Amino acid sequence: MNVEVTPLPGIGVRKDFPLTTVRRRIGVVDHKDGAIDLIFTKIGDPDATTQIPMTEAEAGTLANLLGAPQLVGQLRNEYRDMDGVNTRQLPVGENSPYDGRTLGETRMRTRTKVSIVAVLRAGQTMPSPGPDFVFTGGDMLVVVGTSEGLDSAASILKDG
Repeated sequence: MNVEVTPLPGIGVRKDFPLTTVRRRIGVVDHKDGAIDLIFTKIGDPDATTQIPMTEAEAGTLANLLGAPQLVGQLRNEYRDMDGVNTRQLPVGENSPYDGRTLGETRMRTRTKVSIVAVLRAGQTMPSPGPDFVFTGGDMLVVVGTSEGLDSAASILKDG
């Protein structure tokens, strides 16, 4: 997929690509001041653009929503021939007892036998987090393990 990058003098940079099934473009405007807008064109009219301003947290959440399924899908393909091994994305909620605490403090591997293979935060993927990695509310964890282990991991992240 080709991303078109267009400098916007005095504003920043527009980055977009075509959604071929609906004949419109979608992308972002990265402003020089750090602001970001989600943009999309009207069907069949690439000159009529709707812009939705987003906070950094909102942009990160959207990036996690879009990025996590891609990573999980890739891992599912890699583990599809391994019976009993599943991949799931698990959120660290704002009210999680592990918001602001380290991976090591969860004792996730010891308690559930699952592996956290990546953390998605604000559009960034952090592969193979170590025990000193500090979770933040809004993080999306990509976890591999048995169904039972994944259920236990979700419970730990929610309730402690």
